Amino acid sequence: MGAPERRQAILTVITLAVMAVFGGRLVYVQAIKGPAIAQVALDDRLTTTTLPADRGEITDANGVALAVSVERYTITADQTLIASWDPTSATTPDQRGPAGAAAALAPLLELDPAELGAKLVGDRRYVILKKDVLPEVRNAVMELAIPGINAERTTERVYPAGAVGGNVIGFVGADGKGQAGIEYSLNSELSGTAGSETYERGMGYVKIPGGYDKTTPAKPGASVQLTILRDLQYKAQTAVDAMVAKTQADGAAAVVYDVTNGDILALVDSGSVNPNDPGATPAALRGSRAVSNAFEPGSTAKVITMSAALEEGIGTPTSQYEIPGQLDLGAAGTVHDAEVHGLERLTMTGILAKSSNIGAVMIGRQLPKQVRYDYLKKFGFGTATGVGLPGETAGILHPADQWDGRTEYNVLFGQGVAVNAVQDTGVFATIGNGGVHVAPHLVKGVTDADGTYHPVVPTETRVISQKTAHEVLTMLESVVDAGTGTAAQISGYLVAGKTGTSQGADKSGGLTNMTASFIGIVPADKPRLAVSVVVFHPRTSEYGGTVAAPVFSEIASYALQELGIAPSGATATPYASEW
Repeated sequence: MGAPERRQAILTVITLAVMAVFGGRLVYVQAIKGPAIAQVALDDRLTTTTLPADRGEITDANGVALAVSVERYTITADQTLIASWDPTSATTPDQRGPAGAAAALAPLLELDPAELGAKLVGDRRYVILKKDVLPEVRNAVMELAIPGINAERTTERVYPAGAVGGNVIGFVGADGKGQAGIEYSLNSELSGTAGSETYERGMGYVKIPGGYDKTTPAKPGASVQLTILRDLQYKAQTAVDAMVAKTQADGAAAVVYDVTNGDILALVDSGSVNPNDPGATPAALRGSRAVSNAFEPGSTAKVITMSAALEEGIGTPTSQYEIPGQLDLGAAGTVHDAEVHGLERLTMTGILAKSSNIGAVMIGRQLPKQVRYDYLKKFGFGTATGVGLPGETAGILHPADQWDGRTEYNVLFGQGVAVNAVQDTGVFATIGNGGVHVAPHLVKGVTDADGTYHPVVPTETRVISQKTAHEVLTMLESVVDAGTGTAAQISGYLVAGKTGTSQGADKSGGLTNMTASFIGIVPADKPRLAVSVVVFHPRTSEYGGTVAAPVFSEIASYALQELGIAPSGATATPYASEW
């Protein structure tokens, strides 16, 4: 064996070599790789959660809340951590772990203890126990300090007015995104931008006090101010629903249109959806049929025929016509009026007041076909209004060169074309505004999260001259004074308006489904509102003067009072209807 000194020297060298290796490794780990390793460890402890953005409010024109987002919480559980819960107050096994947690949580969450206990047992890291929990309930849950029980902040969309304006406001889905109405069409503006929080967590995914914590705040959505008035919307909805029940109609719509600025003060569909519970309404009825349903306007479109005739100089309000009991159009067939009559001597005003199809054709056939089309187009037929709701129809207006022999005459009394209720009302709004069409809109303005308000500025287009508009308006007074629309009269106010009745195809293709309507302008001496009532397939009567005109009177009367519009300061001075 070698000398002890030699063995000691070898062992010393080996020891020093090992120490050098470990020392070098330690320097490498701590000095060179240390920051990177520490970052990996930190990253492993970091968790990021989404901070939902508060959805913007929707209000009526006066700032009354119609849709708001309220603070709510989702209570979740990490099953792997709950088994360790052992409160100091526990004296028996069933007061610890999942059983004890369920017993403590169930009364607060209003859940069955046995069912809740089953959700707390297992190895799942994320289980939803209850959604839409109130803040005070969340606070009580978190005070229990049960490992693995967490609360995530969310929001719940609430509609304080219920079904009032539901067809306009719309609603959101489970994902918080708009599904109908303004909630859908302005979803990006209302949604805002979600934020995030990244923090350092310890055991039980609990945030480490003083640890890494970086928050990017959520940006709230913009608030939307509508043009509708909640109380007027409620009154109109109530009146329309009552009329539908009384007439056994398939449905109805009503529009209150401020002729001076295009504001839609009420937009009503019968059986409006309640956004708080949209599932209670059939899917097909959750939107606004006032913009999605196209129907033949019938005699309300005679206003366009009269406007075109006056504007083109082929007659005056007192031009005289002999109206036969029927009008033979050769290959195009025969035109009849709603009531059988002998020869009548009517002025242009009388033709409108008595709603004569024969008279409308006698006047309108003096206009070239393209001119007839041009005036329908200028008054908004065939073009969506852009009122602001999804699913709006543009209606039907075929080019003049595609009209068959009958259609070229039918369009003169509102058949062979189709419109939605807002388009139809817009014709009368144009007459009431001196021949200038102001685009209808439901949004008055949008306020950004920073408080900047962006008002909506509608477009304006002159359609006919002020002189023609005034003459037609005066002619329409005769309809209400002594024509087919006497049921639309309002005490103390001059009313100008027109009845409408048309047929629509039923499911078998037959022309049996009637549409009855009345559209009026009030006060006629100083126009402010155009109000329409459209009734789809009423069973008790098919005439607009019978089923729609009384509802017009009810809605318009309330609107005049709501807006503080003074009674008419003049008496009617109608043109002569007969000669």
